[in-house]
Amino acid sequence: MAKVTETVAALALPVVERAGCTLWDVEYVKEAGEWFLRLYIDKEGGVSIDDCEAVSRPMSDLLDEADPIEGSYVFEVSSAGADRPLKKPEHFARYLGSEVEVKLYRPRDGRKEFVGVLRGYEDGGVELELPGGPARFEKNEIALVRLYPRF
Repeated sequence: MAKVTETVAALALPVVERAGCTLWDVEYVKEAGEWFLRLYIDKEGGVSIDDCEAVSRPMSDLLDEADPIEGSYVFEVSSAGADRPLKKPEHFARYLGSEVEVKLYRPRDGRKEFVGVLRGYEDGGVELELPGGPARFEKNEIALVRLYPRF
């Protein structure tokens, strides 16, 4: 049986593309005792509230029809954001050469957070160019990798 996020992603993809956007990620998480189904969308030039609405309305109807989730949940459509997490190989490929933040489960050299330029991604491992030189972080060390925007 497919995971909820995979099922929802398959349903959402045509809807998101019709709205002129790309599907960045699907999340199904429990927070404060309540389940949330979130679609994160992206678009060249940025996502507007109108883009979110153009996806939310038809997706809500599709979810009611397909009923892929037992029980109640809150459905949200949002921009992937400027500090979006990178999770899939295509995310890393798109942002090679960009500044990212890597958060670790356990400290390395007394630190759990590193900011550097993304130089590579292979088998879940991430290579960064840090001010002190290159560093590689393995998949089992990494809690989160996200873009690191500077304003």
